[in-house]
Amino acid sequence: MFFLNALPGAVAQGLIWGIMAIGVYVSYKILDIADLTVDGSICTGGCVCAVLITAGVPAWISIIAAFIAGALTGIMTGLFHTALGIPSILAGILSQLILYSVNLAILSGRSFVSFVGGNYNLLLSMSDNIAAIITLVAIIVVAIVILWLFFYTEVGLTLKSTGDNPDMSRAQGVNVSLNKVIGLAISNGIVALAGAMLAQYKGSANINDGRGAIVIGLAAIFIGLSVSTKIKPNFVVSLIGVVCGGIVYYIIYNFVILLGLKTDYLKMLSAIIVAIFLAVPYLKATYFDKRKPVPVSNAGGDNNA
Repeated sequence: MFFLNALPGAVAQGLIWGIMAIGVYVSYKILDIADLTVDGSICTGGCVCAVLITAGVPAWISIIAAFIAGALTGIMTGLFHTALGIPSILAGILSQLILYSVNLAILSGRSFVSFVGGNYNLLLSMSDNIAAIITLVAIIVVAIVILWLFFYTEVGLTLKSTGDNPDMSRAQGVNVSLNKVIGLAISNGIVALAGAMLAQYKGSANINDGRGAIVIGLAAIFIGLSVSTKIKPNFVVSLIGVVCGGIVYYIIYNFVILLGLKTDYLKMLSAIIVAIFLAVPYLKATYFDKRKPVPVSNAGGDNNA
């Protein structure tokens, strides 16, 4: 009974983290970059949204501002990687460290900003999970449609080719460096959008909100794609699967909490889930398929390596 009562909240949170996972999907699966900026950019989105809402700015404008702020963090990481030659993983770590200070500055040196109890016109709130779910589903549908349309434009197709084969793309005259910057901007803009929705849902923004976000995003991706690729392996179905992966992750997350697992171990649980889904293809090929082991994937590595 307690689990059923908590289910709408778990679904709402899963949808929010599903939006974040879509952003991670763009960098990890399309660009082939493991971008650790997301731990900072999701917090940036939440901080920008919370500060603007408490200043009286309408919620929808605050969300747009959060998206733009997130896109700027992605541009920063992209320039570290492309203009300065810093490996993508290190570029993300550097951006993440910079964003901790930036997020503190956005919050005026505070670690926590709350707008609970104020007379604010929010798009969603944890006090009404059903309305929050409907709002989030609508936002996700619009986001998926926009991404679907974008990635079948000329620019979107060159972004895909940059992730698939950067050397061939470069030989065809594609500006690979610019595409990486654009892709990381889109990715982190979506992640920051999720941060803005999370801040509204909780009614607050915390400087530590983004800690471990990349692990949750990867868990949602691997859970979702393990099913969606068997249904129909195309772009839209993959994005829907990623969102559903976020919901499944948070349902499991809440179920484990109800079983009495200490919250100190929840990050470890997230890491174990990701490790399992990463290991399954290798273990299946090694011990069950009676063929040569599947090589460890280089997804997330530097394309120029």
